Amino acid sequence: MAGEDILHATREKMHKSVAHTREEMLHIRTGKATTALLDGIRVDYYGTHVPLKQVAAVSTPEPRLLSIQPFDKGSLHAIEKAILASDLGLTPQSDGRVIRLPIPILTAQRREELVKVVRKFAEEGRISIRSIRRDANDHIKKTEKSGEISEDDGKRILEQIQKDTDHHIAEIDQLLKAREAEIREE
Repeated sequence: MAGEDILHATREKMHKSVAHTREEMLHIRTGKATTALLDGIRVDYYGTHVPLKQVAAVSTPEPRLLSIQPFDKGSLHAIEKAILASDLGLTPQSDGRVIRLPIPILTAQRREELVKVVRKFAEEGRISIRSIRRDANDHIKKTEKSGEISEDDGKRILEQIQKDTDHHIAEIDQLLKAREAEIREE
C-alpha cells in the first residue's frame, strides 16, 4: 500500500534526523571527558585521512582526561597535529607513547555559550522533523487525489504522521534537556 510505504519512509527519515541531532550534541564539549569528542577528528595517516579511532585506542581513565594510544607509534605526531587543528580547543600532551588530553573546567560564560549551541542543534532537528512531516503530508495528499489511497486512509496516515512528529520532537526535547543539564553541571 502506497500510504503505508510513505508512513514507513517518513518514520525512517525522522529517526535519522533525531540520530543526527544526537550526534551533533555529543560533539559539544562539556566539562567531562567523552570519547565522542574525538569522533569528528580525521588523522593524516600516510597520506590518507582516516578517523582517529582507526589509528588509535581512545579511553577515559579519569573524568577530565582522554587517553589516546596510537596503534602505530609513527602516527603519534599526526594525531597530535589533527587534535591541534580541530576546533576542540584542547592541547594534547604526549610522552612519546600515549597522548593525554586534559579537559579544562568550563567557565559559567562558556557553559552558557555551549547551551546556546546545543539549543541551536535542537531547533535545527525540530525544523528537520517538521520539514519531513510537511513533505510526507503533501505526498499523502497527492496520493489521495490520484486515487491510490482512500480519503479515510489518507486521514488516518496524516494523523499517524502527526503523532510520529510529536514523538520525535519530544525525543529531541529530551536530548536537549539532558545535554543542557550535563553542560551546566560542574
